[in-house]
Amino acid sequence: MATRAKEVFSYFFKLGFIAFGGPAAHVAMMQDDLVERKKWLSTQEFLDYMGATNLIPGPNSTEMTMHCGYHRAGVKGLFIAGMSFIFPAVCITLLIAVFFEKFSSIEWVVPIVEGIKAAVIAFILGAIYKLGKKAVKNYQHVILGLLIIGLALFGINEVILILSAGILMMLLRMALKRDGFASVALFPLFFLAKVSYTHLKLFLIFLKVGLVLFGSGYVLFAYLDGELIEGTGWLTHPELVEAIAIGQITPGPVLSTATFVGYKVGGFGGATLATLGIFLPSFFYVWILNNFVKKMQESKILRTFLEAVNVAAVAVMVVVTINMTESILVDWRTIVIFALSSFVYFFYKKINALYLILGGGVLGYVLSLL
Repeated sequence: MATRAKEVFSYFFKLGFIAFGGPAAHVAMMQDDLVERKKWLSTQEFLDYMGATNLIPGPNSTEMTMHCGYHRAGVKGLFIAGMSFIFPAVCITLLIAVFFEKFSSIEWVVPIVEGIKAAVIAFILGAIYKLGKKAVKNYQHVILGLLIIGLALFGINEVILILSAGILMMLLRMALKRDGFASVALFPLFFLAKVSYTHLKLFLIFLKVGLVLFGSGYVLFAYLDGELIEGTGWLTHPELVEAIAIGQITPGPVLSTATFVGYKVGGFGGATLATLGIFLPSFFYVWILNNFVKKMQESKILRTFLEAVNVAAVAVMVVVTINMTESILVDWRTIVIFALSSFVYFFYKKINALYLILGGGVLGYVLSLL
């Protein structure tokens, strides 16, 4: 078992440095390496774990590393795999956060940063489009999405909206038809008004988000908008867009964005606590629920809850993106960069987000010379 634990560490630590491209790319790498080449698990076992990650909160590709580590080396393998995969991304993100803090306000750097932010809006729209196509399956979902957008525009907290949508649809289904796995965990929520900063409050915010973060890593920015911009006022929309950009250009889990945000509002201590808060729940979800994978996949009630949560998350993302756009697209230069980035993203569908971000930065600098 000790040898297997070393294998788990070696593989996932390396993957943490080279896993660019987001969760879909990470999962494809693991499938190719661990199923096809190393034969650590079968295709069906891999698919079963994939299904389980979609039914619990947290970053999907990171939770897949934990499932695969558990399969290979037990509970020890679960924690080794997750931490090995997360650690490189967190360190790289922290270094970039320090760099941004020192250099992003320099006169010639400012237009580069503004160009990057404008380009980021383009692929956020792309993510909303792709997620929306998958999430909206029927007219009930359309109605639910429009309702959530309306409520979000009135300023209702994003976490409340997303979880309420899932619980509402779940209860409706239970009222119509009973199901053998009818219980869904209700997660503890910590609601914080606009308050002065403390490390503890930052940790609790990210812990709450980690407990309830369903869907793609892109959904994270919708949660953080509600918690750190509308809720506490510790962050601005432009700063949140910076964090999203960093999450895209670094390898490993997109949720390493939390490290950047934590450093932005609370220095090294904030970075450490935000990272712990966002990732900690995933370790325990996978550990506790690993033996219930089949049962979870068979539950129609749980799937109804998840489908509604996904629809609500996309709806909230729409509203948050509107607010971001108002803060980012403030002159003709940022509008031009956004328009060009959107064109490239939607007409060259396989382009890596990294190239869009770099292109936005270059354009920002060039247009500033005009």
